[in-house]
Amino acid sequence: MSDLAGMTAAELAGAYARRETSPVEATRAALAAIEERDAELNAFVLVDADAALRDAAESEARWSAGTQRGRADGVPTSVKDLERTRGWPTLRGTWLADEAGPWPEDSPSVARLREAGAVLIGKTTTPEFGWKGVTDSGRFGITRHPLDPALTPGGSSGGSAAAVAAGMGTWSVGTDGGGSVRVPASFTGTVGLKPTGDLISSYPPGSNGLLSHRGPITRTVLDAAIMLDVIGRPDHRDWAALPARDGSFTDGIEAGIEGLTIGYSPDLGYGSNDPEVASLVAEAVGVLSGLGAHVTEIEPLFDDPVEAFQTLWCAGVARTLDPYGPDDLARVDPALLEYAEKGRGITAVEYLDALAVCADLGLRMARFHETYDVLVTPTVPGVAFPAGQNGPTPEQSRVWASWTPYTYPFNMTRQPALSVPCGRTRSGLPVGLQLVGPRHQDARVLRAGRAYETRGQQS
Repeated sequence: MSDLAGMTAAELAGAYARRETSPVEATRAALAAIEERDAELNAFVLVDADAALRDAAESEARWSAGTQRGRADGVPTSVKDLERTRGWPTLRGTWLADEAGPWPEDSPSVARLREAGAVLIGKTTTPEFGWKGVTDSGRFGITRHPLDPALTPGGSSGGSAAAVAAGMGTWSVGTDGGGSVRVPASFTGTVGLKPTGDLISSYPPGSNGLLSHRGPITRTVLDAAIMLDVIGRPDHRDWAALPARDGSFTDGIEAGIEGLTIGYSPDLGYGSNDPEVASLVAEAVGVLSGLGAHVTEIEPLFDDPVEAFQTLWCAGVARTLDPYGPDDLARVDPALLEYAEKGRGITAVEYLDALAVCADLGLRMARFHETYDVLVTPTVPGVAFPAGQNGPTPEQSRVWASWTPYTYPFNMTRQPALSVPCGRTRSGLPVGLQLVGPRHQDARVLRAGRAYETRGQQS
């Protein structure tokens, strides 16, 4: 990617202020990267260059007049195609969506980005209704990894992660119902944050209930904090939205982690890691200790909650597809139909039992955080695998959660969870380190991730 396309949002804001570059130039660089790479990577379902350049020119005028709206003003931005965008179709990776619309409104996160002056360049790919941990669909095809197009970038926010990693826009808004921001961040070497549940407002509400989250995919932890300042504000359309927070998520982000207590779990007691992943994560934990944190390897916290997660997930899929008749469903991914069929067989008591598992997990984690400030795990046990398959192996392809065991528990507890890059395997594939904090302590998680990310500057 070009130097300009590779800049972070924080770097762009500084360069705009110093008149070293402009939002129009940054947007042209992002569009040039899309022109160069997206035919191969298939990260976008829609690019609106005319609208982006028009918005960039308006942002440039604000920076010139000193009336910019903050550090997001003029930043080239993409949005996962599950989030509504005024004037653009939201097709959700399915043939069941009618491109004709109408499309009259933005989702809360998109509305906040527009208000902040971000330059929206387009919509990124998702599997059908965002249902799985890789990114392909019958309607839009297979999204591929920027480092090796034979591989998947993960999912379901794989289009967003591929775009950010390839310089096709500075940052992106993804969604995360079981790891869909953090998994592709781990695979592509980007940063992905699933914040505290309801910190980012949702509208319309997702079918997966408490599992559903939105979050930034960026190149740095600092950028994730800057975006969270923008999109982490309440919207009246979300009755469960958290109240507005005083201050900025960047406040104290450079304070370091000396004295922080960290519980390190290599596998949560039930996972199985690729040896290179295990080694890189252990090395990263050593870095955290070297930065002054008190690190303890901990005993397993809970049994694998995958059965309860699957109950909630399949019920959500069934609800998503419920409005459609047999002719419509004939055009749906057969594996997605299998999930829906399982969901239709779930009883109300089974669903409530699964919610009770979430409550128990939440209590266990609340007790854990009475002793430890942050939990650290691998983000994913492995690395990117061949594109076009639903999992690393045929067995794991049947249940995508089977190969993402460290992400979905924290959708169930609604805690903030951050994936930061922690190195690459010998074959050059990125590995992610996951940092999890107590609910409402997103700033602490960001501070810990920032300390790790800037370790070279501190040593």
